[in-house]
Amino acid sequence: MSRHRTRTRPPLTLALPALLAVAFLLLPLIGILTRTEWGELGAHLTSPGVVEALRLSLFVSLWALGLSLLLGVPLAWLLARVPFKGKAFVRSLVLLPMVLPPTVGGVALLLGFGRRGLLGPWLEGTFGITLPFHTSGAVVAATFVAMPFLVISLEGALGGLKQSYEETAASLGASPVRVFFTVTLPMVAPGLIAGAALTWARALGEFGATITFAGNLPGTTQTLPLQVYLLLQDQPEAATSVSLLLLVIAMAVLIALRGRWTGTPVALTPAEAPQLPDEAAAAALEAERTPTAPVPAGRASGKPAAGDLASDLPGAPHDDGRWPLHAVVTGFNELTLDAEPGTTIAVVGENGAGKTTLLRALLGLTPRAHAELRLGDTDVTALPSHKRQVAWVPQDGALFPHLSALANTAYGLRARRVPRAEARREAQQWLDRLGVGHLAHRKPAQLSGGQAQRVALARALATRPRLLLLDEPLAALDQTTRARVRHTLRTHLAGFGGVCLIVTHDPVEAVSLADRVLVLADGRTLQDAPPSEVTRHPRSPWVARMLGRNAWSGTASADGLVLAAGGRLVVADALPEGSRALAIIGPEAVSVHRDRPTGSPRNVWQGSVREITAVGSRLRVLVGSAQTPDLVAEITPEAAAELGLVDGSRVWTSVKATEVTLVEL
Repeated sequence: MSRHRTRTRPPLTLALPALLAVAFLLLPLIGILTRTEWGELGAHLTSPGVVEALRLSLFVSLWALGLSLLLGVPLAWLLARVPFKGKAFVRSLVLLPMVLPPTVGGVALLLGFGRRGLLGPWLEGTFGITLPFHTSGAVVAATFVAMPFLVISLEGALGGLKQSYEETAASLGASPVRVFFTVTLPMVAPGLIAGAALTWARALGEFGATITFAGNLPGTTQTLPLQVYLLLQDQPEAATSVSLLLLVIAMAVLIALRGRWTGTPVALTPAEAPQLPDEAAAAALEAERTPTAPVPAGRASGKPAAGDLASDLPGAPHDDGRWPLHAVVTGFNELTLDAEPGTTIAVVGENGAGKTTLLRALLGLTPRAHAELRLGDTDVTALPSHKRQVAWVPQDGALFPHLSALANTAYGLRARRVPRAEARREAQQWLDRLGVGHLAHRKPAQLSGGQAQRVALARALATRPRLLLLDEPLAALDQTTRARVRHTLRTHLAGFGGVCLIVTHDPVEAVSLADRVLVLADGRTLQDAPPSEVTRHPRSPWVARMLGRNAWSGTASADGLVLAAGGRLVVADALPEGSRALAIIGPEAVSVHRDRPTGSPRNVWQGSVREITAVGSRLRVLVGSAQTPDLVAEITPEAAAELGLVDGSRVWTSVKATEVTLVEL
């Protein structure tokens, strides 16, 4: 299928200067190509002086690259990940060699590391090291001017890497150093490679700082650019040939990088993933449709259950595999949380209520809130996140894209020093339990959303956590996949020996997965009760609406409720007068009429239809009124057709007093 692109003709006032700029940059390169004596090129490049200078240039540039990697990688990580005072100044120091004249850089190196410099006398007197006019001086000069390319490129790549990958790795038990080398560096490899290539090319071509700081001594500091400078005086044709060599090297580096100067990681998209043959695809689809058999005790495969595995970890204390939770959270969140082993708590609330902050506080990952946390008999408050045995599954799963599903699942076990073969065997068993064992060797980009979430869940459960935190684990899935993964999750949470907290906005998840629903508002507990209680008597308008109910707040009166937004509501069972209350009205209890109704309804209002949406086999009609807050009614399509409802239709709504439930706040 052809793709049509709109061709934009640039205005002449912009096109002409752009063409002149290209010509300005291209003309000197053409000059080198046209002035090169191609017949003498081999002789010029193989002369003893050029060969020696090339050898020295490669030696100096590779050492400069090594020093830049040793010093620049940690510096780039510090600038990208750690907030500290003076960061802008440090970044300016990194950029300074890129804008400083090289000869000025050489003078600065002399005054810093020379025999009469700040550090030079100490280096010479203590270690016998003299940098100026020595090969090591050429290495220092090349490192000084080239390292910024590595730092800037790698910092950009680190800045574009979501920290959820590193935080998830820490929650799986990986130490900061292990996270850096097994997750961070592999994921920013394009940035590291791009920065390293630019650093090496810049070090290879360094001239000004080298000749000023290290001199121009044949065989000692006379690198290839300095050789070009000398050849220009006596053999300009040879200088042109050597310049061509440096030009070819520089262009080869740029072509190899193909424009990835910032090293932005290129993620494999599902479209790029290899497709399964028809038979394999059918088998995978059949496996996906097969419900996972409950294995709450984990005995069917000969392995212990999730709750029994924690004591097998090297260095883990032996206990009964049951870990009650006690947490006192302070800061943005102010609450106390207690739960018995095997409890699943759904955490709900409006955006900004503090749901994710609560999870991050339990992980020890945020300064916004602090959690005094006890799991079982162990106080883990003072422990770093990788030692708490608290597993976290973020909303996107945060599967490491450079590892297969099997390696992802085994990651936490390997971080806890489980032998490789045993870790991979247990990881495969967890993938099998969650119905994705046949996908063990696929990369995350080759998995569907539901498959990826199962792998992320298997990875978390495989680490035998004492506390499991799930941050909207099903939010990105379609309805069919969500139902299947919800069933899988419910099956395996039944055998979990710790406590599980699930952040969700889905009432079905809250009701079907949780033993308790924790409602947060501004970081505080608004309600903490079983799902049935929250469903019948929600204490938050947001939760009531999440459950699909109308919720109006107000002040109780003798016969009902004086609404906060204006108007009155008559109820059958009134609360003490003056108390704050929430009126809950089911959408199915709201009647819609074309004319004012007569008869028993005590609450009647006129309004207009603002929106009509389909929910399963019924329609939800949003009616706005000047007398009351917006009201949602649920009717059949036949009733809507009979009433002739469209957006903007004038209608009457009514609610019987017996259909209103008041919840005292």
